[in-house]
Amino acid sequence: MNVAVVGCGYWGPNLVRNFSALPECQTITCCDSDEEKLQRVKRLHRHVTTTKRFQDVVNSVDIDAVAIATPVATHYSLVRECLLAGKHVLVEKPMAASSQESWELTDLAEKMDRVLMVGHTFEYSVAVNKVREIIAGGELGNIMYLSSQRLNLGPYRNDVNVVWDLAAHDVSIALFLTGKRPIGANAQAQAFLRRGNEDISTATLHFEDGVVALLNDSWLDPHKVRRTTVVGTQKMLVYDDVSLHEKIKIFDKGIDAPAEYETFADFHLSYRYGDIHAPRIEEQEPLKIQCSHFVECILNRSTPATPGASGATVVTVLEAMTKSISQNGAYVPIEYRDSHSGNSKPNQRQERTARSTASK
Repeated sequence: MNVAVVGCGYWGPNLVRNFSALPECQTITCCDSDEEKLQRVKRLHRHVTTTKRFQDVVNSVDIDAVAIATPVATHYSLVRECLLAGKHVLVEKPMAASSQESWELTDLAEKMDRVLMVGHTFEYSVAVNKVREIIAGGELGNIMYLSSQRLNLGPYRNDVNVVWDLAAHDVSIALFLTGKRPIGANAQAQAFLRRGNEDISTATLHFEDGVVALLNDSWLDPHKVRRTTVVGTQKMLVYDDVSLHEKIKIFDKGIDAPAEYETFADFHLSYRYGDIHAPRIEEQEPLKIQCSHFVECILNRSTPATPGASGATVVTVLEAMTKSISQNGAYVPIEYRDSHSGNSKPNQRQERTARSTASK
């Protein structure tokens, strides 16, 4: 099959590199309005063809699939044109600038019988999948909360704020690990470098069962941190994506309260300090797995692990976080569209549960 990569700035060349390594991909076409970027890719991958015109990609009868790595504001129009031209599409996160646009693209892909996949890259990470396996296996006990830190000094983006850039990863990971959608969000953010474009943010996602996910994202931190902590009733786990070797550590630590007590004097917490275990994982580049999965879904006509509906769900959460930021951190209930009905369905019982949790 023949693949085109649209957008050859920061992320596009990584897509070109991985598609080029797949035996199923016969030709690679690179598209960007900047000739210098095209020449840089051409120097690295001499076999690719280049064009500055997006319509060359859309009109080509030879191109089967398109990977889009352009500014978020352009995703909707570019993806739509490709789908209407009968091409399969992989679009980088976040899927679109709004949930409405995201669902329109999802519906269009279904109508055109094309594969639409969203680049939630960490869901293809071997380490993240291992964490999900550990949680599902019950080793940590019942999950109480997740905490995620994604900090770095840049790269600063002008097209989106830090929530839509970095927190999009954390939202995707939180939903993937829990297997659930949050029912509400609180978020706060500040813009220090440029008015109106927040560069640091904190957020709390509330789930129906009382689990919360705490997200901390920043473009203005001296250290590169990519860490997710999962705290259960039995054990605790830390996933550190920056670590070269032991990316996952399981801590047999916890606090136990007495099952029964009659007076306050009888209430004593028991602190448990046990072993630390680092499971062995065969790490692979997540983007390589993602690109290979995209090609396999096209050839097998199967649904991707991160389809359009998944991308639309993440964008819905980002919208709620954005609304909360505009309301100085107020709790915002999240309403999701049924993927087939096209309607948003608020759950009043879920909303009451989240408000109760937030007030404790």
